Amino acid sequence: MKISASIYSNKIQELEELIPELEKHHVDFFHIDCNDDISVFEDIRRIREISDTPIDLHVISPEPGKFFELIEEHQIEMTSFQYENLTEKLIVPESINTKVGMAIVSDTPVTIFEEYVDELSFILFMATTPGESGGDFNKNNFKKIREFRGLFPSIKIHVDGGVNNEVSFILRNMGVFAAVTGSYLMNSHSIGAAMLNLKSDNSESKFSIGDFMLGKDEIPVLNTESLNFVDVLQSIEDYKLGFTILTNGDGRLKGIISNADVRKGLLKNKSDFNNLPLDDMINVNPVCVNETQTVKDLLDIIKSKNFPILFVPVLNDNKEPVGVVKFNNLIKGES
Repeated sequence: MKISASIYSNKIQELEELIPELEKHHVDFFHIDCNDDISVFEDIRRIREISDTPIDLHVISPEPGKFFELIEEHQIEMTSFQYENLTEKLIVPESINTKVGMAIVSDTPVTIFEEYVDELSFILFMATTPGESGGDFNKNNFKKIREFRGLFPSIKIHVDGGVNNEVSFILRNMGVFAAVTGSYLMNSHSIGAAMLNLKSDNSESKFSIGDFMLGKDEIPVLNTESLNFVDVLQSIEDYKLGFTILTNGDGRLKGIISNADVRKGLLKNKSDFNNLPLDDMINVNPVCVNETQTVKDLLDIIKSKNFPILFVPVLNDNKEPVGVVKFNNLIKGES
């Protein structure tokens, strides 16, 4: 995941001192909030004189058109426009060579992106109040990010607001392309240490697993009381997650069947595919977590195992499956 440093969160250093320090620690973008203020382009000019790091501009204005020429003149690499401030549909001239995105606040539905899907490159989720620094991440955005990914899988996702080391880990796990961080980065005793924490999996915990897991309505769950091999294959295929969860008649977890379990079951019974016993495929002791456990608990469990983990079923106190945490985005790495 790329890190975009919100430079106006630093109230102490001059740009000529701050920018080289951020570059030294390999920040990917410089995030600049433009709250209907053309004067920010003077700061951009100063940055361009000392750095080639791409600019990530966030325009909050009811008149986006007055910024188009300046965006083109300064060759801004990425520009997002705040949806709630627009008075009419955003139309950015094709002559402006910038990747254009739409920023939305936590209360705005992701479906507003439908009319822009063929025109814009990314969405920016504002997880705190736009233009303000130091707020807490609104956990409702975790579900919105998953919803957006399902509706618009080819559009890159950026997140701004309340991004610390714990939130960064969760966002990386969700496949977010870029995260804007301000107070956490700038108010740290060391920008280098903060950058390292944003890229690592060591974190204190504020959020529970239930805050960001795939919910029960997003995962395959089958009851074993009336089940056959075709049902299992169809469930794995329908959800595209590589596994299905099995429950007993009382709704409690019985086990899981993954692609690997299917392969092993087929090899074990290759002489008679028509009478495959499902019990040969069920992993009745999968690694699981409780929905109230934290990110730190989750990481401690994963690190304690001597085998790779692609997904973890999440249970409630009654041992009923209520969700899943999957790790394919971390395994795929950054793009």
